[in-house]
Amino acid sequence: MPNTELGAALLRLARASIGEKLGQPLPVDARHARLHEPGASFVTLTQQGRLRGCIGSLEAHRPLAQDVRENAQAAAFRDPRFTPLAVEEFEFTSVEVSLLTPAAPMAFRDEADFMVQLRPGVDGIVFQYGRHRSTFLPQVWESLPEPELFMQQLKRKAGLPPNFWHKEVSISRYEVTKWKEGR
Repeated sequence: MPNTELGAALLRLARASIGEKLGQPLPVDARHARLHEPGASFVTLTQQGRLRGCIGSLEAHRPLAQDVRENAQAAAFRDPRFTPLAVEEFEFTSVEVSLLTPAAPMAFRDEADFMVQLRPGVDGIVFQYGRHRSTFLPQVWESLPEPELFMQQLKRKAGLPPNFWHKEVSISRYEVTKWKEGR
């Protein structure tokens, strides 16, 4: 069951971090013991249901509060797919924070064996081949519900052809707990 207190604290931290950079500081009373522990998060920004930025960490390498603050600013101002968030957009931008479980390497014989193990709607996937690497959060299943299409787009994101496969492909999976503002 999602911890609503933790979720509320993470959403406040993310929004306040963006507001601070826009010159609109917000009061933050975010207290939760988990905030000081290492954590991996993604911050996703949307406007009217459309993606506006998404940046995160796949591994817990800093305190969760710091991870969320830095990923929020990166999603708002440094996602290369978008222009930096303007102050005029801030009010109608919705924030979502995803807290990731540690990624677990998957064992499979070939692509068909991997596809059988894939859990649509549950798995976040890290796809890697050599220097090519990409990830999709489990939320991406909402827009790419077919496993084949999900994986084709993940390979494209890694800079590979959609039907690429090689015996040296490595794949890990993770799950998320997510919280979203009601904007």
